[in-house]
Amino acid sequence: LLTRRRQSRCSVATVPSASPPTAATSLLFALPFELLIRIISLLPCAVDVAWTAAVSRVFRDSLADEGMRLREQEGGYEVPNAPEGECPKKWRLFVALTHDANSHQRIAAGSAHSIFVDEHARLSSCGKAAYLPALLGHGEGVRQIMTPTRLASPLDGERVVSVSAGPRCSYALTARGGLWSWGRGACSGHGDEAHQPQPREIDAFAGLRVRAVSAGGSHGVAITAGGGVWSWGVGTDGRLGHGDYQNQRLPQRIAALDSQRVVAVSAGGAHCLALTSDGAVFSWGYGAQGQLGLGDYENHARPERVEALRGMRVVAVSAGGMHSLAITADGAVWSWGHAAQVGHGCPQCGWAVGGGCGQLHQLLPKRVEALAGRRVVAVSVGWKHNLAITADGDVWSWGDGKTSQLGHGTEENQGRPKRVEALSGRRVVAVAAGNSHSLAATAEGAVFSWG
Repeated sequence: LLTRRRQSRCSVATVPSASPPTAATSLLFALPFELLIRIISLLPCAVDVAWTAAVSRVFRDSLADEGMRLREQEGGYEVPNAPEGECPKKWRLFVALTHDANSHQRIAAGSAHSIFVDEHARLSSCGKAAYLPALLGHGEGVRQIMTPTRLASPLDGERVVSVSAGPRCSYALTARGGLWSWGRGACSGHGDEAHQPQPREIDAFAGLRVRAVSAGGSHGVAITAGGGVWSWGVGTDGRLGHGDYQNQRLPQRIAALDSQRVVAVSAGGAHCLALTSDGAVFSWGYGAQGQLGLGDYENHARPERVEALRGMRVVAVSAGGMHSLAITADGAVWSWGHAAQVGHGCPQCGWAVGGGCGQLHQLLPKRVEALAGRRVVAVSVGWKHNLAITADGDVWSWGDGKTSQLGHGTEENQGRPKRVEALSGRRVVAVAAGNSHSLAATAEGAVFSWG
């Protein structure tokens, strides 16, 4: 069952279209054009912009367009040319939704714990420290917390904008670009093996602005301003991307990506994905189930381009335990890796590997046909399951369901994507898939959990 964890105000009231002019409306008309643009740009969700423009007497066409342009400028992204036959306004909204859903994450699901960022940019966590007591960030010896509880460490008063949770380490990114970590020493990025029971800033990034971070099985990967990619932690299987299998206790820049402008990264169980500004995808690390998408079962210690996606503009990527997902600019989802999790089902048994028919793993990206006709704006890959958000705010899930992490009210596996009916109409804007549980956040600020 889905459980509503917490709620904070996020969305704004819309103006009824049938209402006659009021004193408030007249005051809005009197405001400077630049201020009205700023108001539009500060609406919390891209859909709010569309809704406001559709029903408001003030925020119409040109104002909404200028407000969206300001959102794009300050969000650091550009809207590619719309595909032939696509409505430009719908295309701009889709791009904004995709960006919002895949940029800063305010919820994160780890192995058996969750992290949240509240409306005041403060950290909370809950769950069980499955691997070590330091994982929850509440200090030495705290092994289990049943409900979201604010961390005692205030991160020197900094505002948190994004979080990522792994089975052994967790990370928090602040508004000024500082990166904090806690958990197992080997992947905390502080240069030693000492466990970190509370958040501690990674000094190796002093003087740099970190823009994104992702927690893997026992490693981390981050992007700094300008597109540089850094990794640290356990180096087994080449997952750090430095051309070797050595552990790195401090963040080290991945030289093979220096010529690329990387805008997103995702760390899986033992592999990584990187997305460039022109929509190219690179992968490296453990490849025994085809999760690198390079057409083989080999490990690759340096980033290599996923050639099967060349010519498609990829807008988001997510790496899981043994498989990977990508979203292209048309809202299609592509998957590769372990056959039981990629969402293609099996024509013989309806399931996949484990169903008795021995279906082979997917070595190259393949479109998930069960989502055809639906525009997907975000995906999150857990250890063995997947979550996807469509442009209408619905959530779909598939893969392993043994701990009810799919949200369908059963513990059955799903070989193909299936809509999570309990979230229908909730207008979900963010999802997070962990090892055996899932999280979803709505535009109104409510967070739901299951698994």
